[in-house]
Amino acid sequence: MAHDIGIVITDRITVGAVSGNALVGSLRAYPEETSISNSLYGVPAEHLVQRIVDLVQQLGIGEDPSSIGLGMPGIVRNGVVEDSPNLVQFKGIHMQNLVTDAFGRIFGNPRVSIFNDADVMAAGIAAIRGHLDRLVRVWTLGTGIGFGRYPSRDGVWEAGHSVVTLDPKEQFCGCGGKGHLEGIMGHRAMRLRFMDLEPDEIFSEAEAGDSRCVDFVKLWHRALAAATATSIHLDGPGKFFITGTNARFLNLGLLNEYLHEMVKLSPLQGYSAEIVPGGEMVATIGAAVNASQATG
Repeated sequence: MAHDIGIVITDRITVGAVSGNALVGSLRAYPEETSISNSLYGVPAEHLVQRIVDLVQQLGIGEDPSSIGLGMPGIVRNGVVEDSPNLVQFKGIHMQNLVTDAFGRIFGNPRVSIFNDADVMAAGIAAIRGHLDRLVRVWTLGTGIGFGRYPSRDGVWEAGHSVVTLDPKEQFCGCGGKGHLEGIMGHRAMRLRFMDLEPDEIFSEAEAGDSRCVDFVKLWHRALAAATATSIHLDGPGKFFITGTNARFLNLGLLNEYLHEMVKLSPLQGYSAEIVPGGEMVATIGAAVNASQATG
């Protein structure tokens, strides 16, 4: 049976063998402990790529893979990581060449494709839910805000940095830009805004009626609606999936209320939003699926 290899680099490295849009066997990960954070930050790119090779060899697939797909954070175009604030050591690295050369020593001439990590999450959700025949967009709500699109196509797609407000005081985005979606919704940004409350406490206090927190929760939902409405106006209607650690804060009713205010053209109103689980397995499948389609 032919296999593709999916690889994801986020807080840690995960790899898996994929066939028929499903994981074959178990994932391999480094570090194994999920509680360890920032363990990859600053580690030389060549060392991490060798770690990836070691993990793939542990899969024991017994044959050369049909293709290898890798998803990672940052602006990734033509195999080059143009910028990656979360993994700064990869900035400017021709990741496709680096990975191809590393695997060439064990697989001959592997076909390697590199993607943004949010895009592989979108592909994984599309594969698992049987939506590979349609447009799928995914918001990932976590430390930052990721936006993934399936089918994959050329573009920057850093929609987490969409400008959703002209207020010059909105400057909590990790990139330093003002008015960004991530500067309102990102976990880091919420902690900076509310120095006295954790994000969980903000939403809990809002439910209890605290006016400051109630106003922020409305802003949080309106910001996501604004960015989603922009995507609808640019790319058409369709399904939006929402995943990530902070998807638990989302009130779909409130989001849809704000979307209804923002999207008025009747051909664009065939949109919907759904909260779904994501995770490393889904993203790993998506990396393999995108690579298979890119090289098929």
